[in-house]
Amino acid sequence: MSHLKLFFRPSLTLSVIRRKSDYFITTPIYYVNAEPHIGHLYTSLLADASHRFNLLLGKGNTLFCTGTDEHGTKVQQAAAANGVPPDKYCDFVSSQYKSLFDNMDVDYSHFVRTTDKKHKEKVHWFWNKLKERGHIVPGSYAGWYCDADEMFLTDSQLKKGTTKDGKEVFLSAESGRPVHWVEESNYKFNLPAFKEDLKLWLSTEGCVKPDKFRQMLLFWLSEGVADREVSVSRPVSRVHWGIPVPGDDTQTIYVWLDALVNYLTAGHPENWPPSVQVLGKDILKFHGIYWPAFLMAADLEPPRCLMVHSHWMVDGEKMSKSKGNVVSPADLSLAYTAEGVRYFLLREGTPHTDSNYSDVKIQRFLNAELADTMGNLLNRSCGKTVNQRQLFPALDKSALDQYCSQSASEVMTAVESLQSEVKECYSDMNFYRGIAEIMSALHAANRFFEASKPWELRKSPEQQRHLQTVLHITMETLRVAGE
Repeated sequence: MSHLKLFFRPSLTLSVIRRKSDYFITTPIYYVNAEPHIGHLYTSLLADASHRFNLLLGKGNTLFCTGTDEHGTKVQQAAAANGVPPDKYCDFVSSQYKSLFDNMDVDYSHFVRTTDKKHKEKVHWFWNKLKERGHIVPGSYAGWYCDADEMFLTDSQLKKGTTKDGKEVFLSAESGRPVHWVEESNYKFNLPAFKEDLKLWLSTEGCVKPDKFRQMLLFWLSEGVADREVSVSRPVSRVHWGIPVPGDDTQTIYVWLDALVNYLTAGHPENWPPSVQVLGKDILKFHGIYWPAFLMAADLEPPRCLMVHSHWMVDGEKMSKSKGNVVSPADLSLAYTAEGVRYFLLREGTPHTDSNYSDVKIQRFLNAELADTMGNLLNRSCGKTVNQRQLFPALDKSALDQYCSQSASEVMTAVESLQSEVKECYSDMNFYRGIAEIMSALHAANRFFEASKPWELRKSPEQQRHLQTVLHITMETLRVAGE
């Protein structure tokens, strides 16, 4: 019987599996070989916004997990370059992520570090479970290895390139980084045994969003990405900074298997499976192929949904240290406030396509939308020039019928549909669309306010009911938009 079909039996999904949390959302844990950038923050803000939205929906028992990935060759190298032991280096960079999330009001409930004792115990538990079920076996592995990406690649994942001196080399087709041929003894996972189960899982629309990424995973499967066993350990002689293989001190558990288990560390068994796992498209293969296969092998249910987002560019170019264009979210918060940065990233970030950051763009959004469209309307409707008693007037229905203009109807129609439209957008984690709907309603309110000329109505005692109606419609729009 298919491994995955077991998870659709009523006895399992309805009777045995009982989650204590109403909503369990995760981010990937972030690699500590470098400081956080806006891409890391955007991932966390997507998860944080979804977590908060589900709390507003009444899901009181929620779990939001994030953390740091602290093992592997690149961490060894980064620690050595900074002249500190790996554990001290990890403490420092992990604290930067925590500080960033705290400053940006990312309200996580669990922060996993892969150097924590609890996590190491969970990794050993998961390894032993896979091994006992016959899915991990010792052997030898030969293939193209990318040091920068810390992964083996198949021939279909390579492309040809040329060095500065004209030598032809192979590169990772995805990252463009060099690879070299490696032969070593290690442990392997029987990925081909789960190819059909992966196809079955991916046949369900909504398991990976946006759908273009689900189609991408299906294409990779058709191209043979799951046709070969995958290495799940490295010799200690090559990678010593990591979690040792249980019962074999000559091997270190592969960093990406170690990292994926963080979700189990945070939520298993009480809250399994995750409702949503948020991730960038650069780690789609690990989360959309390897991760569900590992879970199926361990007789655990895959996540209900993978929410994948695209990358952030800077002034139209990919962020890179060599270009010197990596944007620090800590610096941005000093220039534009934490609330301003949160707003811009959620307003401009589009999961299905790459987004673009520029100083000009963030300034334009904050000034045009928060300061002018919303802030200015709030100031004008509350100012003593038109609202002398500083009140939110009650609705006078008879006056509403009497003074309802075309612009008033436009605003009221927008406000009436705003809640359902925004709820639909936020439920799909399309926050940029939800914010656009809110801004559209506020633009309509600004047009209505300007057309009604409340500063003129204030001058006539006969127009006071009309004035109060204008103020009510305007302030009600602001109230609904701000909720």
